Amino acid sequence: MYRYPIIIEKSRKNYSAYSPDLPGCVATGATINETLARMRTAIKLHMEGLKKEGTEIIQPSTKVKYIEISI
Repeated sequence: MYRYPIIIEKSRKNYSAYSPDLPGCVATGATINETLARMRTAIKLHMEGLKKEGTEIIQPSTKVKYIEISI
């Protein structure tokens, strides 16, 4: 099992998501949950494509840490 960090961004009309570890693998949706579900599907399809090509699966390498800042 792989665990990839997903970045979700809000635009004016919807949400978009991507993973820094999987360039070009993106998804959009009307809600966060829809975007995450579509991103999960996009990652699975991306992995299946890599397997078919005989390309090595990209190991997750991005680390995520939140920093709290008071202003």
